[in-house]
Amino acid sequence: MAYEDLKGKVAIVTGAGQGIGETIALTLAGVGMNVAIADKNPVTAEQVAGKVQALGVKGLAVHVDVTDPASAEQMVQTVLSELGQIDVLVNNAGRIAYKKFTDLTLEDWYDDVNVNLHGVYLCSRAVVPHMIKRRSGRIITISSDSAKIAEIYTAAYSAAKGGANALMKVLARELGRYNITANAICPGMVKTPLLGDTFFGDLGEEKMKQMIKVTYPLGRIAETQDVADATLFLASDAAKYITGQTISVDGGYVMY
Repeated sequence: MAYEDLKGKVAIVTGAGQGIGETIALTLAGVGMNVAIADKNPVTAEQVAGKVQALGVKGLAVHVDVTDPASAEQMVQTVLSELGQIDVLVNNAGRIAYKKFTDLTLEDWYDDVNVNLHGVYLCSRAVVPHMIKRRSGRIITISSDSAKIAEIYTAAYSAAKGGANALMKVLARELGRYNITANAICPGMVKTPLLGDTFFGDLGEEKMKQMIKVTYPLGRIAETQDVADATLFLASDAAKYITGQTISVDGGYVMY
């Protein structure tokens, strides 16, 4: 089995009830990791936990509201109680208010910042003491290329993701002495059900496809598996000397 070092270890994946998070959870389970499916939706969390269990490992559905400090702490305590340890935290839960800056409401701003930045902080804060005690851990945040370049209609989202990237760098510097790494993965567009509703509305699907061919050197947007594969790598010993990085997984859309 590839990634033998991960067999029997435990990961928490937030926002794992669907989309990128679900694929990450199943990918980690596929190499023998036990996975906590942490999501605000208990129904989808249970469904994904069942898929994880079908792969022959432990799958635990955990309710979490990443914007609530008590909920984040309870998530960690539940996982420790049920699975015994936490080796990897994947901060994947996210949301986006795709609006012109002039149309962005205060509620939009606070919602995006609360989930995409405060959620990363609260979940990381909840798990770090355990990782320090064990002198080992991986914190991986699913960020966005929007944090690196100017994307229209993403003011709150881009600002929050940029903050999350900076937070990973600070954690990398502060926690490296405990053998804890912290990195961010920055996808470009990813093929999920949300994508069509969010982005195709302005340009239409055909024009969007033409734009993708021009702006993405590999000629396509990401599949959720592309992001999951990068997460798997960063979780493993193959990436034990990589920390404080923002790694674009975007087919060459951003090249720095």
